Amino acid sequence: MWILDRLEGDRVVIETDEGGLELPRQQLPPDAKEGDVLGSTAQGILVDTAATARRRQEIAEKYRRLRSRK
Repeated sequence: MWILDRLEGDRVVIETDEGGLELPRQQLPPDAKEGDVLGSTAQGILVDTAATARRRQEIAEKYRRLRSRK
């Protein structure tokens, strides 16, 4: 799984299962944003909107559970 970690000017940092990866910003779709799950296809790198939504929901649920412990 590739996660867009951060945007740094004309470069992006992607976290992969194997570690970090730095790429030129123009290799990603213009609407890609931090936290998006990315996939690679023959057409290039794409945002996996379904996986991104699931991941954001999982993180929100974990955060909600942590806050309810107080």
